[in-house]
Amino acid sequence: MAIRRAAPPDVPQLLTLVRRYWEFEGIGPFEALRTELVLEGLVTQDARGAIWVADEAGRLEGYLILVFVVSVEHGGLMAEIDELYVCEGQRKRGTGGALLSACEAQLRERGCVRLQLQLGLTNEAARGFYTRRGFAARSGYTLLDKPLR
Repeated sequence: MAIRRAAPPDVPQLLTLVRRYWEFEGIGPFEALRTELVLEGLVTQDARGAIWVADEAGRLEGYLILVFVVSVEHGGLMAEIDELYVCEGQRKRGTGGALLSACEAQLRERGCVRLQLQLGLTNEAARGFYTRRGFAARSGYTLLDKPLR
């Protein structure tokens, strides 16, 4: 399995995987055209974010999407993992860890100072995955958000 940055020809397969991930997590409603446009922007506009894929002979078996933000508090470029999904048949085989490792290596090269993510409170499998890779809750903080549309 090859871990690589996503390219424009990957968008149709990515769209299918994103739909699966949203179904798995109960995210919705899924708007295919809107999601496709966001994916296209991420694979073509490096300043917004990036996508890594797990490619098994031309078939995508997983992906990691991250977005960038500049932080004065943390002194530079930060990234947030927006989505990490591995197809059911590839789970617990190192695919997720390989996606995360490839992402982290390229972020370090780019000078990124911090990597963060949001995690569902009841997703214990993902919590264990991230904890084993050095992620921890930020002491004294909680995430707040507000929809703008």
